[in-house]
Amino acid sequence: MLQRPPDGASKNANCSQGRGDRSPPPTPRHVPGPLLRGLLRAPARLYDWHLGWLLGNRFLRLTHLGRRSGRTYQTMLEVVGTCPGTDEVIVMAGLGSTADWYRNVQARPTLEVAIGRRRFPATWRRLDEGEAVKVLASYEGGHRLAASVIRRVLSWLVGWQYDGSAAARSRLVSQLPVVAFRPADAA
Repeated sequence: MLQRPPDGASKNANCSQGRGDRSPPPTPRHVPGPLLRGLLRAPARLYDWHLGWLLGNRFLRLTHLGRRSGRTYQTMLEVVGTCPGTDEVIVMAGLGSTADWYRNVQARPTLEVAIGRRRFPATWRRLDEGEAVKVLASYEGGHRLAASVIRRVLSWLVGWQYDGSAAARSRLVSQLPVVAFRPADAA
């Protein structure tokens, strides 16, 4: 089905002329298959068995409500940074702004964040580009041995070659929201 360009837009705007200097698509191009999703859900089992503390502060489990169904969901997210001064825990929406958990927390309050032995009702905020770039740079710096794997995974998620440069980081955080959760009573 063809879409009309918005009023005032060139009729050739949707032609396949290459992306040029236009911004990247708002959503990632790849979604994990069932096997990879199963592996990614494995840390959740530890929280189910009250062993989440074995993961330390590397992963958190977000409990949230479905935006349409109102059903309770739990999502495991990798922690990419912390801010001890504000008690914030920072994650990235690896599947972009269309990730269900991200859309759900925008529509309804977050129920709980569990990280290690801590559990708390949380508020959230999306980091601005400058903050997000710093967090991502710090994360990559703290994981130098895994940097090539991290870059490969991020490249796969966004559909373009992420090289870890400042320009690439800015482009990446414009596609993949970086979100901070903090205890609701500290907000």
